[in-house]
Amino acid sequence: MTVSATAVGEPAGGRLPARLVMLMLTIALGSIMMQLDATMTNIAYDTLLEQFDSSLLTIQWVTTGYLLAMAAVMALSGWALERFGARKMWITCISLFLVGSVLCGFAWDVSSLIGFRVVQGLGGGMVLPLGMAILAQEAGPSRLGRVMGVMGVPSALGPVLGPVLGGLIVDDWNWRWIFFINIPVCLAAIAMAWRVMPTRTSPDAGRLDVLGLLLLSPACAVVVFGLTEASRYRSFADRHVALPLAAGTVLLVLFCLHALRVRDPILDLRLLKIRSFLSSSAVLFFASVALFGAVGVLPLYSQQVRGRSALEAGLLLVPQGLGMAVSLIAVGRLADRVTARVLVVGGLVLTGAGALVFTRLGAESSEALLSAALLVNGCGMGAVMVPAMAAAIRDVPAPMIPRASAANRIIMQIGSSFGAAVLLIVAQGRLDELIAAGRLTPDGLAGAYGRTFWWVLGFAAVSILLALLIPARAPRRDEAASGRPRSAESGPPRVSGHPDV
Repeated sequence: MTVSATAVGEPAGGRLPARLVMLMLTIALGSIMMQLDATMTNIAYDTLLEQFDSSLLTIQWVTTGYLLAMAAVMALSGWALERFGARKMWITCISLFLVGSVLCGFAWDVSSLIGFRVVQGLGGGMVLPLGMAILAQEAGPSRLGRVMGVMGVPSALGPVLGPVLGGLIVDDWNWRWIFFINIPVCLAAIAMAWRVMPTRTSPDAGRLDVLGLLLLSPACAVVVFGLTEASRYRSFADRHVALPLAAGTVLLVLFCLHALRVRDPILDLRLLKIRSFLSSSAVLFFASVALFGAVGVLPLYSQQVRGRSALEAGLLLVPQGLGMAVSLIAVGRLADRVTARVLVVGGLVLTGAGALVFTRLGAESSEALLSAALLVNGCGMGAVMVPAMAAAIRDVPAPMIPRASAANRIIMQIGSSFGAAVLLIVAQGRLDELIAAGRLTPDGLAGAYGRTFWWVLGFAAVSILLALLIPARAPRRDEAASGRPRSAESGPPRVSGHPDV
């Protein structure tokens, strides 16, 4: 029997129930495994090139295939959670990821590795939106900020810790252990889920919107593919980029037309009428460029200008992870007492301050100064991610939370891919200018990467403007206690507390 975590009348700042803590740990364990796996593989590219005697054009599909598979199934997670319940879906997804990990570890050529990575992605794609929806349903609005901090950890730590852990495994063990290391973690996640995951299903799940799924899933996959190609070709104009982006846009338009005509679409666009969901999702989309800009550009600066190895470049990002960890601990508790707007704007200001230091990159820039800037940048990450993710679903009616969580993850996935593509294209443009002018010196290279961070500042500014649209009200404890919807004049109903099951 599963007991809901929401206690009627308990103050927002009270101690979290033990069962809710266990649920948070279970979801964090599965989620961070997905994020780390997505980034650890990149560090093994050189080894895989030698192992399989393949080209970089082929090897990059080891990551691209994984990301596309994840993007393709995200839209299905909301309906699947309603129809089959949290425990069944979580264990199914983790098990499929486990099977894919074992197969990847035993891959005999590059084609088999790519195919097995797709299996991994199909299992991992629903884990993050499922985890977000489960936590929101079980915690209720009075604890939503604190528990959503759990989901911010894997999303922000993965790109920082993944390359470091991957480098250690490749250097000291064997590239196959990048996948075999998932086995004990998956087994632990499955065992914990069996004990603490809720089992209830929704009587209003409805029939699967097959046409919507056939439009939205390929659209997400094709758009992510186009943005991935933009990162590789350093241009949005190249036909390898423009064609998939155009095809994905057409599919998205067709899905929107379809979703507005049917009663239960796979992703309900009527969510965009909820101000907090629309504004917070927009912030997360544009802020992803500012939040993760350093992760994509600084390793290139470290390797090309400072001559660092891939592992050393990854280790240089550790201060960012430490700053984010400190921020998540503090902001996770403040998010249930302070308005999301204040926290998000404050976090974006910190991120902008860190980026401002990076605009002055030189060949001999102080590594102590860069580490301090990364620490500040990490603090900004946590201050944005947690309250924005919580605010996006705080006003969503309880029955719509699973599909809202899926929509939020799709928006963040596309936003992250867009951000990485934009910054790499800008950096490549600066480098091309240096080559044309014959000034490809260490100082010239450093300056090119430094000027790229002015774009990070620009996106941070846009995100601040969008953050001002997030509702300024603080969470209301009486709603959390009573579970009663708010009046029509005060906006959409909040997530109500769930009775014990």
